[in-house]
Amino acid sequence: MSRLDVGDTAPDFSLPTANGEKATLADLRDGATNGVIVYFYPKASTPGCTTEACDFRDALASLQGAGYAVVGLSADPVADLQTFATEQHLTFPLASDLDHSVAEAYGTWGPVTFGDRTFDSVHRSTFVVAPDGTLASVAYDVAAQGHVRALREELGVA
Repeated sequence: MSRLDVGDTAPDFSLPTANGEKATLADLRDGATNGVIVYFYPKASTPGCTTEACDFRDALASLQGAGYAVVGLSADPVADLQTFATEQHLTFPLASDLDHSVAEAYGTWGPVTFGDRTFDSVHRSTFVVAPDGTLASVAYDVAAQGHVRALREELGVA
């Protein structure tokens, strides 16, 4: 798994979303004055992913007010993302990276050990893409709980 660093160019993407549209990094960058928060999570509707998504939901107004867009990516099918978004009242785009090619490009796809099993999956990770398309922040293998609060502190968003 090849990982990215601050200053690298963020890999572009165009993925289907839970609301039936396409999410592209280029379009998200165009709509955000300070950048785009791209976060990868392993599986919709699981406890940790629900915690993280709801933390982003609850912080969305302050993040958008500070000029950031938010998008969540997972390898879940669109139908699962639709259910997740509806059940959790998520108002930011959730994008389906079904073939995990975007996760691979960002270095977030690889072996994960859960209990006594090891399998390939998304590593919970967050990137802040600056308006110029470079990575302003890179955080791999973050904890679901407290991560959004730490990110807001890093970005200076109250």
